[in-house]
Amino acid sequence: MAVEKATFAGGCFWCMVKPFDEQPGIESVTSGYTGGHKENPSYKEVCSETTGHYEAVQIVFDPEIFPYEKLLEIYWMQIDPTDPGGQFHDRGQSYQTAIFYHNDKQKELAEKSKEKLAASGRFNKPIATKILEAKVFYPAEEYHQDYYKKEPLHYNGYRLGSGRAAFIEHHWGEHNEPE
Repeated sequence: MAVEKATFAGGCFWCMVKPFDEQPGIESVTSGYTGGHKENPSYKEVCSETTGHYEAVQIVFDPEIFPYEKLLEIYWMQIDPTDPGGQFHDRGQSYQTAIFYHNDKQKELAEKSKEKLAASGRFNKPIATKILEAKVFYPAEEYHQDYYKKEPLHYNGYRLGSGRAAFIEHHWGEHNEPE
């Protein structure tokens, strides 16, 4: 099994783990920080907006079982791709959306999926999500890992309270997983 990595920034990383976590062929989903200049940043440092890092998830997956294209479909269904200033009630650069590609094939697929989403007419504003070359990924502190499992009440309250759940329901309905 030749595994690959996929890295996605979609606002608060707590909300980006569960949609990928239980898909077939997914080995791991790690919350962390990437895209910035500070080595081994802490959550507090990233939230200060001085590190250049995004909150992100890094997924280790088997593309023979669950292809990258399916990961992209799930990703788009978890975010507001038209918001350049963050996600839902989380504002700032660390909460902006981005797809970090690990090779030329991922870059090509990410660009095509972004173009397809833009052409779909699903959103009435331009797609603001960036497509960037992957940089060093720093895993977040342990208490952030698998947060939806460790703190399900807080996770669900946050997901609802932030506006993410309502946005996903409005734009994707109950069909917020790939076909």
